[in-house]
Parts: sequence; structure tokens; C-alpha cells
Amino acid sequence: MSTEARVVVVPQEQDQPLEIVDVTLPDPGPHQVVIRQFASGICHSQLHTIHSARQAPAVLGHESTGEIVAVGESVTDLGPGDTVMVTWVPKDQMQARRQGGFTALELPDGRVATSINVFTWATHTIADEMYVVKVPDDIDHETDSIIGCAVITGAGAVLHTAGVKQGDSVAIIGVGGVGLSAVAAAAHLGANPIIAIDLDDEKLDFAKQFGATHGLNATEVDVVEATRKLTPVTGQFDIVRQPVSGVDYAFDCIGHASTMKQVSELVRSGEFGQSKGGTAVLVGVPQTPIELDSRHMFMGERSYICSLGGSCEPSEDLPRFIEWHRNGTLDLDALVTQRYAIDDIGVAVDDLENGRVAGRSILVFD
Repeated sequence: MSTEARVVVVPQEQDQPLEIVDVTLPDPGPHQVVIRQFASGICHSQLHTIHSARQAPAVLGHESTGEIVAVGESVTDLGPGDTVMVTWVPKDQMQARRQGGFTALELPDGRVATSINVFTWATHTIADEMYVVKVPDDIDHETDSIIGCAVITGAGAVLHTAGVKQGDSVAIIGVGGVGLSAVAAAAHLGANPIIAIDLDDEKLDFAKQFGATHGLNATEVDVVEATRKLTPVTGQFDIVRQPVSGVDYAFDCIGHASTMKQVSELVRSGEFGQSKGGTAVLVGVPQTPIELDSRHMFMGERSYICSLGGSCEPSEDLPRFIEWHRNGTLDLDALVTQRYAIDDIGVAVDDLENGRVAGRSILVFD
């Protein structure tokens, strides 16, 4: 049975307004499901797609909540009526090892809009089952919609990629939706101090609601020097016998050339002959190459690693973060700061691009 949907489409031509197109979704293929959506997150990384050259129109969005209305013949663990979350990360190892395919959505005028995995800026979506996780029926239909990207990316980077432990010192560059999720995870794990770094004092104050112990405005202070002053390691010296300072883990939740370099400078040196240095973690989607000071990294035995999707396994981690929301560990009600209707997607994207979103914004569907 075909399904009528309204879908946000990015035209092939750059710098054109987003379109809202009425489409008919096809019957699901063997491994596909069709979902009536409740809400979808609006991720900053989607701006990269909007402003990049492309070979075809694109459909966007990669985190949502919804209800299944139809499933393909090979789908065994999902069924009509199930409450689900859509994410962009394969939900488990078995699904990750099945190749699947790109999304190709035929539009009424003959164009074909594509996505590398899913699209959730739509009243209804069709997706491979590998990106769809069954969740309890009583989730929050709106605020839980951001778990499938913002939360797994930020909190997962702290929990899984870095493995932060109680007492570790942490710095987080960029405290939007992903960065605030990272702050909350670090606080839950007992990190101290937790240093939030941004360009906006209001965002830095907001980060303290999620567990940041300090806020550094990069337009006002040298954040590297300020971080080192906050994190002296008593009685430890590096290879040139200078006192060790800096955080155990630093997370770049932006991915700009300047922050990708800066995050490596925030982490401490190892104690010469006794311990390794700190670890810089790239979380935000990078858009440019960078050059690192290899001597700085080498002499301090520092590490630089990357985190894609928070190193999460959604079948296990989405329920984990739902519980974090329920028990107050992660205040998604505060984190979701703006809601928009699908007809206002242009306003939503403009607000995001111009820094008018304190936490995470979402689309809410009737």
C-alpha cells in the first residue's frame, strides 16, 4: 500500500530555497519499513549538504521518532504499530554487515532525490530496517527524536570512543546539541573539571545546566592557556621538565579547521617515562584538512582520534539514552529549545545557521 508524504527536498542547484514536495512513497522493499513520523531533529551537519555541490536533489534528516505503518517481507523484528526511532548508524553488527543501499526517492516531476542512508525531514519516511530501532511506546515523541544523532554522537563519544572515567578532566569545544550531550555524559560519568568552550556566553551558561563546571569564551580568552591553568597535574613533568597541565580528554564538536587544531592543544602531556598524554577526539564533521604540530603530539605522547556516531550500537544505546532522559541524567526537555512545523523548515535552517538555536531544534509533524 503506497503512502502519501510531505518531504523536504534540497534542489540540485546550489543556493536555491528548500522545497516541500508531496510524494507517494512506494511499498517497502524486502528490508524496508515505512514510518509515520512524530518528530525529527534538525542537525547542524545537514548544513554541509545544503551548501555543497551535488549530482542530484537531496533529502535530509537522520534522527526521528515515529510509528511503523508497513514492513517488507524480510523484516522480522519490526511490525506495523511499533514505536521506533530512526538513526543513521546501523543498529547492530548483523545489520551493519548487510550492504543495504542508498535511498532514492522519485519525485512527481521525475527528479530523483537521494540520501546516503535515511531521510527524516518528512511527515513519513521509508528506510532500511538497519536504521530503525523498536523502542517503548511511552517515549517522549518530540524530545526523544534527537537521540538518534545529537545524543549518540555527543554522549557516545564520551562514553564509548573516549571511555571517560570518574575524575578525568574534560574540555568540550562547541556546546550545541551534540556538545551539550557530551557535557551531560561527562557529568554522569563523574568527570571533573568539565570545561565548556564556545563563542557565546549564553551557551556557556546553558552548558552549566548540563554539568559544565567552567565556561570559556574563545572570543575573550586564550582557551588553551586558560584550560591549562584550570588543569595543573601536581608533581608531574614532561620530557623537558615542565609541569604537566591540560585535560585528559578534549572533544571538538564543531569540526572547523581552527577547532580541529585547537583540540589537540588542550590535552595534557604524558608524564615523561611514566604515562601517556591526553586524547583529543574529533566529533564534529570535518570539512577541511588540517596540519597538526607533530612534535607537540609526539613529545607529549598525546593521541588524536575520531568518533563517528559516538561509536554507538543503536540497538543498545538508544534504550540506554531513553533511560537517561527518564531518570534525569540527560535533560532533553531543556536541550530541545526550538520546535518548527515542516512548512517552516526554511526558517529553522536559517535560525540554525545564524546561531539562534541554543540547544537542538526539531521538526514536529501533525
